[in-house]
Amino acid sequence: MTESSRPAPTSPASGAVLDDALLGRIRSRAAAHDAANTFPFDDVAELAAAGYLRALVPTRFGGLGLTLPQLAAEQSRLAAHAPATALAVNMHLVWTGVAKAMHDRGDTALEFVLTEAAQGAIFGFGVSEPGNDLVLFGSSTDAAPQQGGGYRFTGTKIFTSLSPVWTQLGTMGLDSSDPARPLIVWAFLDRADPGITRKDDWDTLGMRGSQSQTTLLDGASAPADRVVRTLPPGPVNDPLIFGIFATFEILLSSVYTGIAHRALELGVAAAKRRRSAKNDGRALAQDPDIRRRIAEAALLLDAVYPQIQTLARDVDTLVDHGPFWFARLAGLKHRSVESAKEVVDLMLRVNGGASYFTGDELGRLYRDVLAGLFHPSTADSAHATVATAWLGPLDD
Repeated sequence: MTESSRPAPTSPASGAVLDDALLGRIRSRAAAHDAANTFPFDDVAELAAAGYLRALVPTRFGGLGLTLPQLAAEQSRLAAHAPATALAVNMHLVWTGVAKAMHDRGDTALEFVLTEAAQGAIFGFGVSEPGNDLVLFGSSTDAAPQQGGGYRFTGTKIFTSLSPVWTQLGTMGLDSSDPARPLIVWAFLDRADPGITRKDDWDTLGMRGSQSQTTLLDGASAPADRVVRTLPPGPVNDPLIFGIFATFEILLSSVYTGIAHRALELGVAAAKRRRSAKNDGRALAQDPDIRRRIAEAALLLDAVYPQIQTLARDVDTLVDHGPFWFARLAGLKHRSVESAKEVVDLMLRVNGGASYFTGDELGRLYRDVLAGLFHPSTADSAHATVATAWLGPLDD
């Protein structure tokens, strides 16, 4: 096996959940879900049956007990077979990863996520809002306090992956009942709440199977035991915020790196298959320009894999990067997405005009990889975070 055709790094045998047969079935359905703009119910059902949705849940809570580096490797493998499926389940896996990271640090506030995920609950990620570039540090959703400590949420959440199947929605809103002391409220909502509706509006360029629909909250109720944090707006040092940022950025990077690896595989196959009339019918794999593109793509990927694994390990082992934690995580997401985009673009050039047809897998990967531009941290946000880590905050 050549260096460029080797499979993406996998987790150790004890961490492997996705066997080749399962991944093959998932890949066989991906193009149809993309073409029809439908949700991969069969994929999610098979992943749940394999225990994948409880992969990060510690064994004492009924899960498989994978480490974050192991799951990151598995997510790359899944994304190489069905990017939209990987992105969809990523959001559930993020919540289990947040709960695990908090538990590892002695914070029990999200232990119910671990217990319920082991019992089959599916967690959605209801954080993004139209026009809210504050992301975790502000909200346009109203969180109205209720007697007994609960809250009612009213607002619009966008990019809610797993919309057709999530059973619990982790979300946040702004409690402005005391203008002198506004609070960001983090809580979990039950799908059965009558104040929750979803719009069937996910008709997008790529990642179509994720069905990340808009969620409308109209007084949706979270009882006191589902309110997990009330924090001041803005950056704050809290295990919940760290857990969300770390797990989201690492697993998201894994998804887009998996897309890039599949693109490289397809590019290598195209270079060996395609022939050049101007070079006496020799394979394009003998063309110096094609070889350089393949090599450039492989070099880009080789730089990303160890970054994902190292930061995932650091989260699990409670390494203290101090003020550089957020810079490293934002940087990882930015580099992995930009590298993935470049890899796919290079392989489109290797594959030639066939990629421009809608049924071509590389063409689909090109559309899917573009979604990475819109996830936090965006390029501008990542650069601002890194600049602040090195230079300090901007003057008022």
